[in-house]
Amino acid sequence: MDEPSLGGVSASDGLTSADAAARRARDGANALPGAKRPSVLRRLVGELTHFFALLLWGAAALALVAGLPELAVAIIAVIVVNAIFAIVQQARADRAADRLQEMLPARVTVRRDGRRRRIDAVDVVEGDLLLVESGDRVPADAEVTQANRLLVDTSMLTGESVAASVEPGGALFAGTFVVEGDAQAVVHATGSRTRLAGIARMTTTATPDTPLTRGLRGVVRLTASIAIGAGLLFLLVSMLVGNPIQDAFVFAIGVTVALVPEALLPTVTLSLALGSERMARRSILVRNLEAVETLGSTTFICTDKTGTLTRNEMTVVHAWTPAGGVAIDGGGYGPEAAATWTSPDAQPAVRGLAIAAVRCSTGYAEEVAGSWHPHGDPMEAAFDALARRLGIDTDADRRAAPPELRFPFDSQLRRMAVVLADEVVVKGAPDTVLPRCTDAAGASLDDAASVVDDFTGRGLRVIAVAAAPRAGRTPSTQLEAEEGMRLLGLLALQDPPRDGIADSLRACRRAGVRVAMITGDHPATARAIADLVGLRLPDGPVLSGEDLPADDQHLGAVLDHDGVVVARVSPEDKLRIARALRARGHVVAMTGDGVNDAPALHEADIGVAMGRGGTDVAREAADLVLLDDSFAGIVAGIEQGRATYVNIRRFLTYHLTDNVAELTPFVVWALSGGQFPLALGVLQIIALDLGTDTLSAVALGAEKPASHLLEGPPVGGRLMNGTVLRRAFGVLGPLEALLTMTAFVVSLIALGWRPGEAFPTGADLMAASGAAFMTVVLAQTANAFACRSSTKWPGALGWSTNRLLVVGVIVELAFSLVVLLQPTVAGILGQANPPLAGWAIALASMPILIAVDAADKRLRARHVHPHEAAGAARPVRSDAPPTA
Repeated sequence: MDEPSLGGVSASDGLTSADAAARRARDGANALPGAKRPSVLRRLVGELTHFFALLLWGAAALALVAGLPELAVAIIAVIVVNAIFAIVQQARADRAADRLQEMLPARVTVRRDGRRRRIDAVDVVEGDLLLVESGDRVPADAEVTQANRLLVDTSMLTGESVAASVEPGGALFAGTFVVEGDAQAVVHATGSRTRLAGIARMTTTATPDTPLTRGLRGVVRLTASIAIGAGLLFLLVSMLVGNPIQDAFVFAIGVTVALVPEALLPTVTLSLALGSERMARRSILVRNLEAVETLGSTTFICTDKTGTLTRNEMTVVHAWTPAGGVAIDGGGYGPEAAATWTSPDAQPAVRGLAIAAVRCSTGYAEEVAGSWHPHGDPMEAAFDALARRLGIDTDADRRAAPPELRFPFDSQLRRMAVVLADEVVVKGAPDTVLPRCTDAAGASLDDAASVVDDFTGRGLRVIAVAAAPRAGRTPSTQLEAEEGMRLLGLLALQDPPRDGIADSLRACRRAGVRVAMITGDHPATARAIADLVGLRLPDGPVLSGEDLPADDQHLGAVLDHDGVVVARVSPEDKLRIARALRARGHVVAMTGDGVNDAPALHEADIGVAMGRGGTDVAREAADLVLLDDSFAGIVAGIEQGRATYVNIRRFLTYHLTDNVAELTPFVVWALSGGQFPLALGVLQIIALDLGTDTLSAVALGAEKPASHLLEGPPVGGRLMNGTVLRRAFGVLGPLEALLTMTAFVVSLIALGWRPGEAFPTGADLMAASGAAFMTVVLAQTANAFACRSSTKWPGALGWSTNRLLVVGVIVELAFSLVVLLQPTVAGILGQANPPLAGWAIALASMPILIAVDAADKRLRARHVHPHEAAGAARPVRSDAPPTA
């Protein structure tokens, strides 16, 4: 019979190098399409033309028209700095994501020109003859032509944790792993034409706006409307009192710029960047800066089981034989663990059980760089670890008793067998092995069935091991080999819960975040693990994917409870679950590690991928990557995300307070019909906004998470909530404005002015204005410390615990003294060194503001829970969806 050909070359020889090169040129590299990122130029244009930037461009243009080029340059500098800062931070996140690609294997084995060759995976082409073996990752979609006991882990595509046997004519898919055996396969799809790429394309839909994006959009539009409206109003008033049109125009620009929060975007970006760096120190890689805050707004977490709630380490915890058993206390794959025997007579039988399980396995535990890891099937590696813990030299035993014939795991029979020199060993699911056993070596099979029920009821995975005497001839089928089996015993395995999972779940419940387990495992296993770690509440439902309602609205109502367990879910189920919960107003975090999880990760508000066991497609679709695969990282991220949201509110409180103080002199001037002189001029306000407020505002974005942030529901909602507005416009802002105007008036009186007289001009007015300027500076310095918390006075937090704020305050005070005392600069700004009385009021403004703020917080604490005072939303009813 003729051999099948591959473009004119026999299948046994593979492609020629020339043919492979031609196909590589025609089809391109065997690589998934990279994430489409805008160019640096496009990003720069976007940062320079969004709504907030356009507002500042307008102010700069007006400044030029008014003949104030210095002001225009200052405003443009703010725009450019904001844009560059945002681009740099996002580029850092992009580079971190690119580094994930380095975790992928890069070399594969093919047959070309009749020889085995190792080539880069990106150079695999359609028609190549792949040579894969245990431990290899499949680089492309291919059809198997020869197979030798081939087992493939397809969990990344299907969610099924049991490796599947693949026979000649079967399919291999890019990204899957060979667990056992070896094979030859002809490639029929590479790169973007693989099934892997098809699933990846499902993640390219538009990403929904984050809560932070929506909140910032509202803040920017509100402040812009207020700033423009106030500028137009004061332009009109200035013209009505008889000021020249150019002076009125400059006046209006000053008011407008005073109300624009120039530091808003850099503060938000820095806060997110610092949050991402803190999360990185806790093994959480942030791929999208806004994901830091989004995780803090999370109200529902859909978590995987394996590797997230558990360690993804199979460990034999019980071994049972008819003669007795042993309990093993020790995780991992190392050779040491504590053993508790039911009787001394059990040791020989248990050792025989362990040896048989090892002989019927190809996976094993190996020591690499001082630590033990599984090679091949983790379950079989656990059998090897058990034998080593019982003092058995498994390497020597394999050499002494090599299998003559192996029947690989059959997904229909759900067991496998090996033929040795004098016996046949079988291992598999108890419900398929026990019925084929004739006895249990001294115990009834009913006793074994009872033990199986006990182990499975505790959420353990049970494997039965049996042996049969070998007939003289080699059996031709597995069923023939299994004749006359006797049960050797049962091995119960556990994937131990991660340390601290129960504490993390309790933290989620205190934080008002609901948690559901979404897994592809069997419902009984899922229930047992959920009960073990405390995820499932008493009488909590355990659902199966096939039982989920077809209607998304009904699905959302069924799932919208804390502690729900959903087993046997498909990729489509996970996608529907994310959509249904989001439709009910939840901010959904979805964890996943396989390619099949990517669409759901993309659909969720926050996709969380696994860094160790996850796939590149899942990581590319996710917003966060848990480098240690631990659920505890999600809780840490929630805390940091909430801190980011609160930090933005701190900045807004600080900025709005300053706005009230800066705007008050203009209001007094307008209400007096221009008779009362301006305590602060336009250029002084620009100096305050750009020179003395920016660093402190940015430093407030670097505050560490407060201890109460996980006590109560998410702190989401409007950024300008009631607490921000009350403190800025009801307490701190009016107080700072009163102190500023008091310093101005007291300075005028100290310089000889008396009520009823004409207001002075020249040097005396400049000195009084200098007093008002320094009062705003010093009051805002105190305000920066006061805004660190809405419930505690600064002394309780520690005056130097935010080092960036301390540095910012020192720099700003130095700047303010320079622009006040340097004659040339002070003359341009229209101010001078104030009299002693003015300095007294300015210096007194600091303790006065701190004292009033402390009194307000104490009074507030008597009536409002601290978490609500910090800006949290009220708890939602357990049967009602939260507000987004």
